[in-house]
Amino acid sequence: MKSFRFTRRHYFSIALIGILYPASTTFAQEITSAYVDSIVEHSMELMPQAGLAVAVIADGKVIHSKGYGVTSIESGEKVNEHTLFSIASNSKAFTTMALGMLVDEGKLGWNDKVTTHIPEFKMYDDYVTEHFTIVDLVTHRSGMGLGAGDLMFIPDGHNFTVDDVVKSFQYQEPVSEFRTKYDYNNLLYITAGEVVARVSGMSWDQFVEQRIMQPLEMNRSAGYRETLKDNSNVAKPHSSEGGKLTLLNEYQDPNKLFGPAGGIYSSVHDLSKWMLMHLNSGKDISGLPLISSENQHKMWKAHTMMNFSATPDGGYRTHYKAYGLGWSLTDQMGYTIVSHTGGMPGMLSQVLLIPELNAGVVVLTNAAPGGYSYYAITNTIKDQLIQAKNRDLIGEMSTWIEDIEEMAEEVVDEVWKTVKKASKENINSEDYLGTYRDDWFGEVTVSEKDDKLIFASKRSPKLTGEMFYYKANTFAIKWDYQEMNCDAFAIFSLDEKGKAQRIEMKGISPSIDFSFDFHDLDLQRIKE
Repeated sequence: MKSFRFTRRHYFSIALIGILYPASTTFAQEITSAYVDSIVEHSMELMPQAGLAVAVIADGKVIHSKGYGVTSIESGEKVNEHTLFSIASNSKAFTTMALGMLVDEGKLGWNDKVTTHIPEFKMYDDYVTEHFTIVDLVTHRSGMGLGAGDLMFIPDGHNFTVDDVVKSFQYQEPVSEFRTKYDYNNLLYITAGEVVARVSGMSWDQFVEQRIMQPLEMNRSAGYRETLKDNSNVAKPHSSEGGKLTLLNEYQDPNKLFGPAGGIYSSVHDLSKWMLMHLNSGKDISGLPLISSENQHKMWKAHTMMNFSATPDGGYRTHYKAYGLGWSLTDQMGYTIVSHTGGMPGMLSQVLLIPELNAGVVVLTNAAPGGYSYYAITNTIKDQLIQAKNRDLIGEMSTWIEDIEEMAEEVVDEVWKTVKKASKENINSEDYLGTYRDDWFGEVTVSEKDDKLIFASKRSPKLTGEMFYYKANTFAIKWDYQEMNCDAFAIFSLDEKGKAQRIEMKGISPSIDFSFDFHDLDLQRIKE
């Protein structure tokens, strides 16, 4: 099996598979546990996976909740419906839920200016700063680019704080006009979590755990890995690249930075309760409203249009794709599909709801890419629920992954072949040595050790690695951190004396995760 480097960038491409691949003519069979087992078995046969868990809701009832595989290839502990996984960006809907509850209480308004609650909040433009609302924080229409500023939280081991995040936006370069284009943004969700904290008087994780999880009896779930009450039965992250499972280090977030955008740990058992609450218009397990139906429904209203066609396109007869408040929205076969995916190193997930059918699916996995089982299993079951025409989505995903992988590997291999052949004769290492600074990312150094050039970030120490001469004034950096595919180019600008003054960067692999936004850095030499 060829290796594949996971990147959330592919989430957007995956959404097109229903259009690109032809469907067969037979309609779906009834959803049963045996049927779900068969789908999972098919997935685990095609691609190496550690563990996963699946829950299915039909007609407002949980009809399947089960684990498969292992929490860790070292321990061999079996996954069950109570196994905790990182749900990553599926945490975002908990943040918008918290905001909605505060709106219900009259402590917050959706159209409040962010500066009303965070006076030091400042965007790249004064007009945008003055008009930026709570809804703007959570609908990916800021004008900033895809994943802008994500290097402040990934990889882990950094020392960035919420204050640093709030101050960072003024230094970002917009890629579109405010409120005109969808570009996924994590840092604004971190800011939304800070709004929750300042308005409620509770930290974001305390609010989510006490005000949402406790009433829903999500007893094992928590806002952060670090705040779990019970550390048993927790899935560990794995890589499945190269057809071999490798145990990865768990993401650490001791500063509690990333939670509102992607910090929650939960199980399919607990998330079933979360899904049922949404399907029941915001009522908790006792039938009492946890959030008003008005604000629960507002989460599923299209706020940012991603795509629209008056003529239905593809096998699903889809007209639109949009983003609500912490949820993605689309129509398929006449049904509204409400969903979100999540991805952290070695952890992938999807939560999907079909309100009209009172149905839903959640899949949590602990290996990446794992055949994109989180997506393929979820959407295979969804296709049965909406009676879309059958196809082997799991097999299609496997083929698609191999194609993408092959293309990416060719590009990366060619870079390192060029490095191996490159001559350093005309390179004076001293011209590149020094300290460089980006306004939002902070300082990096280029130093020499044992005749090797070393690039090191001061605030994100895992972004340290040897620099290899590539071409012209460009070096390829091989990071010490190899848990995700993020090796990068460093492109130097020289003055008239040949001394480096500036560094621009970009990822080497075309499959690099969008959170490695090296291209957004503008590293200027600090004058000595």
